[in-house]
Amino acid sequence: MTRVAEIVEDVRTRGDEAVREWSRALDGVEPARAVPTEAPAEEVLALADAVERWHALQRPGDVRLEVRPGVELERRWVPLASVGIYVPRGLVSTLVMCAIPARVAGVERIVVVTPPDGAGPVAAAAEVLGLDEVWALGGPPAIAALAYGTESIPRVDKICGPGGAYVNEAKLLVSRDVAIDLPAGPSEVVVLAGSDADRRLVELELAAQAEHGPDSVCTLVEVDGDLEAALARVEELAPEHLVLLGADAEAAADRVRNAGAVFVGPWSPVASGDYATGGNHVLPTGRWARSVGGIGLETFLKPITVQRLTEDGLASLRPTVEALAAIEGMPAHAAAVNR
Repeated sequence: MTRVAEIVEDVRTRGDEAVREWSRALDGVEPARAVPTEAPAEEVLALADAVERWHALQRPGDVRLEVRPGVELERRWVPLASVGIYVPRGLVSTLVMCAIPARVAGVERIVVVTPPDGAGPVAAAAEVLGLDEVWALGGPPAIAALAYGTESIPRVDKICGPGGAYVNEAKLLVSRDVAIDLPAGPSEVVVLAGSDADRRLVELELAAQAEHGPDSVCTLVEVDGDLEAALARVEELAPEHLVLLGADAEAAADRVRNAGAVFVGPWSPVASGDYATGGNHVLPTGRWARSVGGIGLETFLKPITVQRLTEDGLASLRPTVEALAAIEGMPAHAAAVNR
């Protein structure tokens, strides 16, 4: 991972020149705008429709409260101005999972970066979705360019999207300076199987997740007559994807706390969520599901608190401010409420 830090710092310092050098060294090509090749337009639009309908429902409401006469608080949600989306090699569905919620949220500028090998279909899908800033640029150089900006790629306000170990390391490094969604990748699945579970379905789920690459984490947890122990093991693993199979599947579903997404029963394969249901497939890995969830509409929004006081409202708060300011040794705070 030392090299990842070296790449990130080099791009931060030298901009486009460093991006070009690292892109040639890692991918053998100069970074450039991606040229569309082919993408299944009908299927891309079908997935985009499902993702849009599901994420539109997630918009949090603005709230307003008069705490006391003359003291009013408001919390409203506003979209980020710009986001960068990292799309792993050729993963058209991931583009949809990130770009559509960003657009629904109202993000003005959406920048897509994706490894040169496989950039064509991603660029074609972006064209179908009406996105026009797609770069054939992958790995840590792409993350650093989004985070710090270069002469060609202005910096963004947040970086989203999954990636391998090096991409996630780069995201964590730049998170000191720019917001990220979450570490997402390599892929994980846990199958919780009762004794009556269809073993063929167990194998299908494990094989599908293993297809993401040799670093995929595929785990089978057998209930073996002790559902409590099996659920405890699942909670400890906090997987990206959790598949529940067997008679206890529905009962177990409501008890899961630590998982990115849960797929319940024999007709709910993870692949359906990857490609068609509209549920987001950019999910926490590496046990991050203990504390964060996957991408949702709120990923592309931020709350702003607005405070409005009248003269009488301020007067009613003055004794509280003065007392607390005295305890904390902040005389200028006390002076600020005397006007």
